[in-house]
Amino acid sequence: MWRNYRRAAEVFQAILLTGLPFISFKGQSALRFDLSELKLYFFGSVIWIKEFYLILAALLFFLVLIVFITAVFGRVWCGWLCPQTVLLDLTDSIAKRFGESRRKTLMRVLLIPFSALVSLTLIWYFVPPLQTMQSLFSSVPVTGFFLVQWAVIYAELAFLGRKYCTTICPYSMMQNALFDKDTLVIEYDNSRDNECMKCHDCVKVCPVGIDIKEGLKSDCIACAECIDACIAVTEKRNMKPFPGYRGNPLRPKSFWLGGAAFLAGVVLVVMVYSRPEVTFFISRDPERLPQGINRYSWSLYNNTATSRDLELSAGESFVIIGETTLMLEPYSFIKGKVLVRSDGGKDEVVFRLEDEEVSIEKKVGFL
Repeated sequence: MWRNYRRAAEVFQAILLTGLPFISFKGQSALRFDLSELKLYFFGSVIWIKEFYLILAALLFFLVLIVFITAVFGRVWCGWLCPQTVLLDLTDSIAKRFGESRRKTLMRVLLIPFSALVSLTLIWYFVPPLQTMQSLFSSVPVTGFFLVQWAVIYAELAFLGRKYCTTICPYSMMQNALFDKDTLVIEYDNSRDNECMKCHDCVKVCPVGIDIKEGLKSDCIACAECIDACIAVTEKRNMKPFPGYRGNPLRPKSFWLGGAAFLAGVVLVVMVYSRPEVTFFISRDPERLPQGINRYSWSLYNNTATSRDLELSAGESFVIIGETTLMLEPYSFIKGKVLVRSDGGKDEVVFRLEDEEVSIEKKVGFL
């Protein structure tokens, strides 16, 4: 039965998305965006907001991946992995155990704690879980964000529910433009229509309320509930079910789209993990100072989980006035200014930043 496979996929998705904020890599969350410092912790590395090219690369990867999944597997995301589907399936499976008469009311009651959990989980991707629980009712921004998000999620799930999938979901609308004749979809076998018992069980179990016998509809979320309902009837007569998955996933388009998605993912990973351990920027300030003295602004980004004590020097014929030992905490950013005095006639300063593992040179003009 397809339902068992779908439930396994839904449980995996729920555990992954809820548990990911608790996974630690080198002392930080595996995946979390720090709003206070505008940086993304990404599986042992850190991506700063200034590294916009990495954000563009990530968006390109996810765009190609979405196109690949949709063009090849249709709306499998909607029926098998979408968080909304997972929550509604879970609450519905619990509620129906108490009878049809109270099913809808009980679903709305069950959605209250589940919506709260979803709201908390979303916050965990911005604030560490332990810190979230400590500040949930002591920090006004965290509390306000949690309550507003909880209310919005609950209202959408409890009162809009599956209608969201068939009306305003942007992903659903985009999918219609990516389908082709070989995309994996659920179709009714019209060639055997005269054998159908017309029990309409496939219609009764459809979460979005469509009749698969009327042909392929864009509202279908490919959950396979209709297939399971038909199997329950037809297997008693040793017949094949009338609805079923139709399509051709193993076609040339699948391979080049999959290859493009894989290549984009590899490029993204290489771009993230091939960056220098320390990023150093320095530039001369435009303000005029006494003859032979320039002021420079510098900034340092530590892309690793290692603390560093770095020494800043300015090469021959120049003397740095100020602190030259720079302490850099893991995944941190610091900035400052230094004065440089010239002892010769050179018009270019060669700044050198180094420790036992890192050595960086930057050439900047001197007036």
